[in-house]
Formats: sequence, C-alpha cells, structure tokens
Amino acid sequence: MFSDAYAAALYDVLSPWDPGAWPADAFYTALVDDADSVLDVGCGTGAMLTRAREHGHTGRLVGVDPDPAALARARRRTDVEWFEGTAADVDRPEVRGGGEGRRPGFALATMVSHAFQCLVTDEEVRASLIAVRAALRPGGLFAFETRHPQARAWEEWGPDRATTVEDPSGRRLRVAHEVASVTEGGVVTFTTTTSSAGPDAAVLRTDHSRLRFLDEASLDRLLAGAGFQIEGRYGDWDRTPVTGASREIITLARRPA
Repeated sequence: MFSDAYAAALYDVLSPWDPGAWPADAFYTALVDDADSVLDVGCGTGAMLTRAREHGHTGRLVGVDPDPAALARARRRTDVEWFEGTAADVDRPEVRGGGEGRRPGFALATMVSHAFQCLVTDEEVRASLIAVRAALRPGGLFAFETRHPQARAWEEWGPDRATTVEDPSGRRLRVAHEVASVTEGGVVTFTTTTSSAGPDAAVLRTDHSRLRFLDEASLDRLLAGAGFQIEGRYGDWDRTPVTGASREIITLARRPA
C-alpha cells in the first residue's frame, strides 16, 4: 500500500534537512538559530524545527502544515508545537502564543523548500501574507524563497529526468514529474508519479500539483500591500543579488517595528 503516511516518510528520504549538504538548508538554519521564536509555515514533516531543537534551540518553535500525514511524522517530536492549518491560519491566537512570560508573536517566520509557491492565486498570497505579518511581533522577519520564473525550472521536470531512490524498507522507487500546463500568470500544473523501479515497474501513486512562479515586481507589490518592508533580496544562497541568471528569488521581509 502506498498510503499518505508512506508518502510522508518517503518525502524525508527525498528531501532530508541537511545544512552541511544543502546551501538553502544552511541559510535557513542560521536564521532559525539566531531567533528566539520561530514559526515554520508549511513545515511538512518538521525536519527543520526538529533539527533546531536537537541542536539546542531553547526558544519557542511552532510548525504549521495542512497535511495530516506530514504532521503525524512531525509530532514524533513533542517539544515542538505543531498545528494543522494553512498559511492563512497562522494568526490564530493559539499559534501566536504569548503568556507565561513570553512575548506574543514570533521573531522569525519561514516558508522553506519553495512552499510559498503553493499559494497560487493573488487572494491566497494576500491572505497568507497578512496572516504571517499578524503572527510576527513588531520588527519580526519573514524569510522565504520562490523559484525565479526566468529560469523556467519546470522545463527540467520531464519524465526523462526521473529520480530513483530507496525507501525506508529498501524498496527502489522511481519518482517522475510531468508538466501538464503553464499559464501566462506563471501557474504550472504537473503530476508526480511514483513507481516501483526495475523490469516489473508498476505505478504506485500519482499526485497532481500546482505551483506559482511569481516575478519580483508582482511579489513586491503583494508584500507591500500586506505591510511588509523588504530587507534583503538574493538570487542565490550565498546572498548575492538577483541577476538575469538567477534561479531563485530569496526574500527577507520585515514587519515594521
């Protein structure tokens, strides 16, 4: 059986959180380690916050995700708070916290691993940005990234570029993406097919997804409309500026004090 729980476990195999191996993970890990309270929006299986706690983070750590199966894996770590919900839900009082000597709101909010691209419409982006801003304390920082549309990353997602992995039980699997459509507004619809690998290959699961590729001007308009001030904008994880060859738009946005 290829269950949702199995898919969540496989995600950790495909995308382990490893600051020593992946520059993006190192970038966010440094921000998390420096913040006294962190909200991870779209936390998935919770790998980033789990790593932070394991390495001695003593502040409040909160993860929010709409996927129950991913959260079930995250909740194996009981000294981090986990909530089911979308980005637009993070301004709930129980998420924002406060009391018991703690300041309400977070010093840092993150959306890592291109989770921001799951916000497909302007309405979803606006509602999410407003909620994240409300969840931050005055002066709090929101850090996230989105793939730069100029790089046309979806053109690299064909079935001929499938990934072969070994699942936790030792079974070899083939994971392939195939793009179905690309709109003028930058919304890419695609399927992800997971199959058993080898001569007797069989399709185990097919997932349908949509991601939005926002350009800088559209992104900045939406951030300004939600009351954020852009503090940093990078085209790569070494904090170099965005150029005509950049594959990422990495943004640090501040809630004004």
